[in-house]
Amino acid sequence: MQTNLADFIKHTREGEEADAILRACVHCGFCTATCPTYQLLGDELDGPRGRIYLIKQVLEGAEVTAKTQTHLDRCLTCRNCETTCPSGVKYGRLVDIGRKVVEERVERPLGERIKRKLLVEGLTRKALFGAALRAGQIFRPLLSPALQDKVPQRQDAGVWPTREHARKMLVLDGCAQPAMAPNINAATARVLDALGVQLIVAPRAGCCGALRHHMNEQDAALDDMRRNIDAWWPYVRRGEVEAIVMTASGCGATVKEYGHLLAHDPAYAEQAARISALTKDLSEIMPQFEAELAQRARAVAAGAAGKGRVAYHPPCTLQHGQQIRGKVESVLRAVGVDVVLCADSHLCCGSAGSYSLLQPELSLQLRDRKLANLRDTGADTIVSANVGCSAHLQSGADMPVMHWIELIDRALN
Repeated sequence: MQTNLADFIKHTREGEEADAILRACVHCGFCTATCPTYQLLGDELDGPRGRIYLIKQVLEGAEVTAKTQTHLDRCLTCRNCETTCPSGVKYGRLVDIGRKVVEERVERPLGERIKRKLLVEGLTRKALFGAALRAGQIFRPLLSPALQDKVPQRQDAGVWPTREHARKMLVLDGCAQPAMAPNINAATARVLDALGVQLIVAPRAGCCGALRHHMNEQDAALDDMRRNIDAWWPYVRRGEVEAIVMTASGCGATVKEYGHLLAHDPAYAEQAARISALTKDLSEIMPQFEAELAQRARAVAAGAAGKGRVAYHPPCTLQHGQQIRGKVESVLRAVGVDVVLCADSHLCCGSAGSYSLLQPELSLQLRDRKLANLRDTGADTIVSANVGCSAHLQSGADMPVMHWIELIDRALN
């Protein structure tokens, strides 16, 4: 694709990156076949190829309109198009750059600006989100059905192990997950404890920065990233931990990009690259323990993590963002779980961070399509690898939805 970037961005770091991404696109259109919003809306501008053209026009100095912003807002950033693309177009980075420019040039209506600000501040602050969620759980019967769908039932985290082990790993507690699903990290700690690994939470680490970054508060997102690096760095510098474990694939996809996103910051570039290199999704950690997991599961209850079939929904941030496939299913099978994928398992469930709150109509259509395919597997339980996906699916599911590590925890205990 030929480009002629406007002066305002031509010689900037983001301009050079966008130019290289645009030039990689060969207009083939393979991406449209796997784009969830194009499948729903049938509009070229609501598919990756059309959005690439829109971003190209914006970066070349064309007029930026609210219509341009709407088409970019409708993008889930699921990055399915990246998996499909034969030319390796880094669409996720391009849409972040394009959205930032559009956000600076198109003023949103006041109500929309307030809503987006409340979402960013409310979801990324652990204490504030936890208090709001507890209030919602207390008054859940009084809420409208739509709001009840957004408020998960209160969950008991269970016991966090206290044994010391020579092998240690950090885990990101995150912002929303501790309140929504505290058992995920606790179950991870119990499973790793049984395998001789101690899981550590750095007290000052918080939101990974993904939400602010994708909501066009990118400078604030970089501050979130720097705070996490500061929280983790003492453990890394002393050589105490062998990995930084992510139990939410959405966070993992972002933390793995710290090195790239902070490459321009001389004070943090080296540390950020090291943090990204150490970051592993939980599904990358567990395969090394498959044989021991199988043995322990048999010893506890003949490998019975549940007699029924389990449908696994791989989050987009895992299969497309991090390009990790097959590992979760392998670990589950090691402990005796009958796990299957549904039809069109590569498509997004519609959660996509704040997307389900900002684009509810499209989000619910995608959720219901996904749930129909999951039900068709004959499963009686759904598992995923990202808290946002699990909560979104549970809001419309007639069967339990949980993180896959919780099944492993059950198999061992």
